[in-house]
Amino acid sequence: MWFTRVSLHNPVMATMVMVAFVVLGLFAFQRLKVDQFPNIDFPVVVITTAYPGASPEIVESEVSRKVEESVNSIAGINALTSRSYEGQSVVIIEFQLHIDGRKAADDVREKLATLRPTLRDEVKEPRVLRFDPASRAIWSVAVLSDDGNTAPGSAAAGTANPPPSMVELTTWAEQTLKKRLENVRGVGSVNLVGGTRRAVNIHLDPSSMEALGVMPEQVVAALRADNQDLPVGTLDSGEKERVVQVLSRVRDPQDFNQLIVTRRGGTPIRLGQVANVVDGTEDVQSRALYNGERTLLLQVQKAQDENTIAVVDSLQATIDSLRAELPPGIRLEPVADGSRPIRVSVTNVRQTLIEGALLTVLIVFLFLNSWRSTVITGLTLPIAIIGTFFFMNLFGFTINMITLMALTLSIGLLIDDAIVVRENIVRHAQMGKRPFDAAMDGTQEIGLAVLATTLSIVAVFLPIGFMGGIIGKFFHEFGITMVAAVLISMFVSFTLDPMLSSVWHDPAIEQHGKPWQPRSLYDRTIGRVTHRFDRLQDELTEFYQSALKWSLRHKLATLALAGGTFAGSIAMLPLLGTEFVPKADFSETSLSFHTPVGSSLEATEAKARQVEALLREFPEVRYTLTTINTGSAQGKMYANVYVRLVDRDQRDRNADAMSAVLRERLRSVPGITVTHAGLLDPVGGNKQLEFSIQGEDLAELERLTALVLERIRPIAGLVDLDASIKPDKPTVDVRLKREVASDVGLSAGAVAGSLRTLVAGQTMGNWRASDGQTYDVTVRLDPQARQSVDDLSRLPLVIGQGSDGSARVVQLGQIADIVEGTGPNQINRRNLMREVAVSANAFGRSAGEVSADIRRQLDAIAFPPGYRFEFGGSTKNMQESFGYALSALALAVIFIYMILASQFKSFLQPLALMTSLPLTLIGVVLTLLFFGSSMSMFSVIGIVLLMGLVTKNAILLVDFAIRAREGRAGVPPQPREEALLMAARVRLRPILMTTLAMVFGMVPLAFALTEGSEQRAPMGQAVIGGVITSSILTLVVVPVVYCYLDDLANWVRRRGRRQDAIPAGSLPTPPETPSQ
Repeated sequence: MWFTRVSLHNPVMATMVMVAFVVLGLFAFQRLKVDQFPNIDFPVVVITTAYPGASPEIVESEVSRKVEESVNSIAGINALTSRSYEGQSVVIIEFQLHIDGRKAADDVREKLATLRPTLRDEVKEPRVLRFDPASRAIWSVAVLSDDGNTAPGSAAAGTANPPPSMVELTTWAEQTLKKRLENVRGVGSVNLVGGTRRAVNIHLDPSSMEALGVMPEQVVAALRADNQDLPVGTLDSGEKERVVQVLSRVRDPQDFNQLIVTRRGGTPIRLGQVANVVDGTEDVQSRALYNGERTLLLQVQKAQDENTIAVVDSLQATIDSLRAELPPGIRLEPVADGSRPIRVSVTNVRQTLIEGALLTVLIVFLFLNSWRSTVITGLTLPIAIIGTFFFMNLFGFTINMITLMALTLSIGLLIDDAIVVRENIVRHAQMGKRPFDAAMDGTQEIGLAVLATTLSIVAVFLPIGFMGGIIGKFFHEFGITMVAAVLISMFVSFTLDPMLSSVWHDPAIEQHGKPWQPRSLYDRTIGRVTHRFDRLQDELTEFYQSALKWSLRHKLATLALAGGTFAGSIAMLPLLGTEFVPKADFSETSLSFHTPVGSSLEATEAKARQVEALLREFPEVRYTLTTINTGSAQGKMYANVYVRLVDRDQRDRNADAMSAVLRERLRSVPGITVTHAGLLDPVGGNKQLEFSIQGEDLAELERLTALVLERIRPIAGLVDLDASIKPDKPTVDVRLKREVASDVGLSAGAVAGSLRTLVAGQTMGNWRASDGQTYDVTVRLDPQARQSVDDLSRLPLVIGQGSDGSARVVQLGQIADIVEGTGPNQINRRNLMREVAVSANAFGRSAGEVSADIRRQLDAIAFPPGYRFEFGGSTKNMQESFGYALSALALAVIFIYMILASQFKSFLQPLALMTSLPLTLIGVVLTLLFFGSSMSMFSVIGIVLLMGLVTKNAILLVDFAIRAREGRAGVPPQPREEALLMAARVRLRPILMTTLAMVFGMVPLAFALTEGSEQRAPMGQAVIGGVITSSILTLVVVPVVYCYLDDLANWVRRRGRRQDAIPAGSLPTPPETPSQ
């Protein structure tokens, strides 16, 4: 290698190049951001549209369907779903991974701008968000009144200031805290849960309105016209200019009573005569409970592409600065921190990396029995890892679990090249060569083999870095980080190692092969251990040579053993379950439940208190936080409970075991249905198993859903089964008597307009208080007048004036039939069709096994034409990802073949080396079974990684055997078997060193016992099992296959010679080429 020659002749330059790697890497490290995973969010745009008082069916037909049809033509849509709730439409557009989220949002806004004029006037302006409101908040803070948590006898309890009311807490939180948090960089939205907002409520009295002949529209018109300040121009007198304005805004809530609504016979009718003006609160739409007590909760969601840790740190700094400004009686309590799992996992992987590096260096020391050789070899690790940070920064990567795992996995790889180069230099030095010559010759001899092994590893990781789909996005940084680290380590091995070996001679080399004589204290202590290790190596070498002699004499038996091993591993594969990403225990879990359809907020809150009380009986539970009717739990019957557990080292049961206990205990709470208990899917944040049944008719979908649930409920391991379709919600239907209504001059639109104001209410402007804040003014029926069907039937409708000027009034019951009925609770749509979303969790079995059972049951059901089922969530991701991983595996194998064929100048010999690839599978399967792990995205990547690792041993072995046969190994040309046995003796030591370095580098990862280690451990387990078994089998199987293929190549060559030996006269003579 030319750069080896340069570094040997110019040691200072070689040193400066290494220093440059370190300096650039350290500067880049300071700039790298920290996150749990690479940014793998699908670009999501969400359109939320309010339609007050509308049923789900009306919301679907008037809003959701129109929005879907409008945006469906935008390019790059991956999935289009909608949820139609009572009074609200949520349309979620999921774009393909390569689409820019900002451009997608702009495209959506353009489409909505053309759609808006076609929507009904009562429909509010659609809001476009660049994040999913149902996705989990990254951080939450509770606003608490000190009174609720202060001991009665304490000093704080006796202070003169009374504790702030819920209205005062909400006002302060909305006007001050929420705005401060929204100003933090990277915050997408701040959602206030459990707020009791101040409002001016104008409660209409139906009997007074009937007596005075006042219509709701007249009240609304009066409020709209008279409660506002209006500019009308300027007066310009030449010397000065004065603004003219009409000041008509109401200054005090009671002044609303004096507003004139209309006149009857010249007499003004004021608002106070037909309504009661109350300075009160809006209807509470959501609730938050912290340890069973009502609280005010602010949930923060980050914008897409923002760094979680940076956002949370900024939020925490904002809270700390606010504490000095808090009003008396208010305190802030951060309750959920999404950055904690990131910090924990990154810290743990960093610790694993350091432990792996120390174990690897220890293995090198035991083998080389020299601290100088260990330092020379071990220097590769810090230089390669620190240098990799520079390339990570260059490519815009972050320090996350995936890139740190890449560095952890590369620990064994990075030192491999250095081990092999150093070991070969030591072998040449022991031949009596000068240090400079030993360094040059040793590196030159092994150079091509090391280059081939490194390029094989690069060939494996490049396809991983450029896979498609979500797994490609997930492991892109992994593949590129590994490639950068491995290439840097190869460069260091070819420059720094030979240079240090030439200038820093190791006296211990000369002792090799001589009788061991302990002289110093070191020799009598650590030296004894390393000497015994040397003896063990010699015994292993003798044993291996005996085993190889036997296998070369019994080639067929050896191949049969290898074939049987591979067949056994294939047969054992089904014993491993499959899942997309293993769940990680970060000392937190969650619950979801719902009360019967139609339950009020108060009823759900009462059940939530029971649930929280039960949860807090467990010693493992630190605190609980419940939210009702917010986020993914839309509806007053839905509740989510966040459970913070004590840290992992303080409890015996993990989060998964806890979920089973919680599920069992919650059965004792009557009137609730638990739909989720435990950890959510790490990618996507939903339940593990999701599929949908699609069609158009709701009744048929309901029938099919009931049939499907009945079939799949008995499946073993299926828990928390839930469907989006619920029993119909109670409704009150007003059916107009068309002829009677027409006789009195009323249309459906006029009736609906009056009723909407009376029942749903209408916000008519705002009122500015003395503190400078504005509060909504709402017109609505008095709560006592809108409780029953009879109340509704008695509502007055003005139809004109009598001859005496008095109003003519009819009651709603006279022109319409009012009947109680039922209607859907919510309507889901996917890709322009109605759907029922079915979700569940797996417990005791892997998600892949349960998913396969569900699919079998669904395939057995005859769906009517136009109806179908479709899997989503982690099941869909798992199928796509395994497909992409297999294609990456195939590509890696092809690349490895091309590299080996180029190095060995043969089409057949690489096949011998590649027989080591399938032999990894038995170790992977056995190790995963031993640890109780399943086949997941991490273990599949571990298998792909093994493809590059296991060819290394075969390359080192066969490369030396070829050199020995050609007489280029410092000995005369050897026969084939003798060359293989010589290669076994010479190359066993570097093979053992690199294998054990890889294994011990992986040990902390595979046996990780820290929080969240369950997620990444399968990768380390797969690598350890595969490396050990493939190394053992490769050392005996590859030489046997090499012999067979060598015989085949000789036979082909002999056939070719026979063809060439055919007499020239028997062949037609080619025509002579005319001379130029």
